[in-house]
Amino acid sequence: MLDLRFVRENPEKVKENIKKKFQDEKLPLVDEVIDLDQKNRAAITEADGLRADRNRLSKQIGALMGQGKKEEAEAVKKQVSDNAKRLAELEKLEEELQEKITSIMMRIPNIVDDDVPVGRDDSENVELKRFGEPKVPDFEIPYHTEIMENLAGVDMDSARRVAGNGFYYLMGDIARLHSSILSYARDFMIGRGFTYCVPPFMIRSAVAQGVMSFAEMDAMMYKIEGEDLYLIGTSEHSMIGRFIDQIIDEKDLPLTLTSYSPCFRKEKGAHGIEERGVYRIHQFEKQEMIVVCKPEESHEWFWKLLQNTVDFFRTLDIPVRTLECCTGDLADLKVKSVDVEAWSPRQQKYFEVGSCSNLSDAQARRLKIRVNGEKGKYFAHTLNNTVVAPPRMLIAFLENNLRADGSVAIPEALRPYMGGMEEIRKN
Repeated sequence: MLDLRFVRENPEKVKENIKKKFQDEKLPLVDEVIDLDQKNRAAITEADGLRADRNRLSKQIGALMGQGKKEEAEAVKKQVSDNAKRLAELEKLEEELQEKITSIMMRIPNIVDDDVPVGRDDSENVELKRFGEPKVPDFEIPYHTEIMENLAGVDMDSARRVAGNGFYYLMGDIARLHSSILSYARDFMIGRGFTYCVPPFMIRSAVAQGVMSFAEMDAMMYKIEGEDLYLIGTSEHSMIGRFIDQIIDEKDLPLTLTSYSPCFRKEKGAHGIEERGVYRIHQFEKQEMIVVCKPEESHEWFWKLLQNTVDFFRTLDIPVRTLECCTGDLADLKVKSVDVEAWSPRQQKYFEVGSCSNLSDAQARRLKIRVNGEKGKYFAHTLNNTVVAPPRMLIAFLENNLRADGSVAIPEALRPYMGGMEEIRKN
């Protein structure tokens, strides 16, 4: 969420940013919120004047009564009563105006960084760099669920009977591989100086509205019926929510945290054939990283977080590339985002396995996460990035480590978590 003063003083810049994101339907919101803000400030000024008058007139009544001027005192009392009625009206008006202003401000997108490429959707995202040499083996690579089934590692039919589409049972060594990747990701991030955390898997609506836009909430979140609770779509939600209404001492920054959680997503809409199996699902697990830092440090932290994910995948012999999200593909709270995509030998193309995002002070402003610094209080900057999110990441892992005989090689970095196993074969 933007600073209202910034919108008031830079309406054209805010409108130009909306145009960059191809959200022209939101352009009228800028003038509307400025008008509401003007009315609200006028109401506040009048109310403050009435409160000052109340104190002055109360003293005047006492003085008049002391002088025996009862009629004059009664006239002043009537004025105080009339002022009280008007003050009540103004206070109600302030509340209504502030509610409308907040609602509109939550819909106006954050100002994207100047170097973000302008584009309508993900088809116009820009490749930044490739890491590792993409390879296509000289044998046919089956679809990922077939690889898993050949290793007795997945049961989609039973999951469909139990929970419906978008769920799965992982079995045997594939289930162990899944857990091993998460354990390795945890230790990888601890080794890079991050504090490990297991957060709540549900959050209140105030937190959900603080970490994402209304559109994202509707598309992603599962609500717990009858309670003010939502299942998290990623641990970033509860990790950032941890600091709601908090004042952080500047000397404690940056806060660098890595978290494990299950994630729950609606995944609305139709998806292509390559998004079947365990690619796009309602339930998965993820290792995440977040940073809360000073505004002047968020740019540097963004690239550090991104490199962590790249390095993690390369230790598992998976080629990846980084892809900068264009303006039209950025969620409203983000100022910059870069996706990490893994190489799929079967498809002979890259596909998304994670995303690194800088949200500047948007989440902090919504959640009132402030920093107490030498020059006063200010809003922190927040960033997040996926370390790894199996089982989707398993697709890249299995395809890149599959052998012609159907076995799967275990990279050296992962072997301690697999009990020393060097490969997975059907038992």
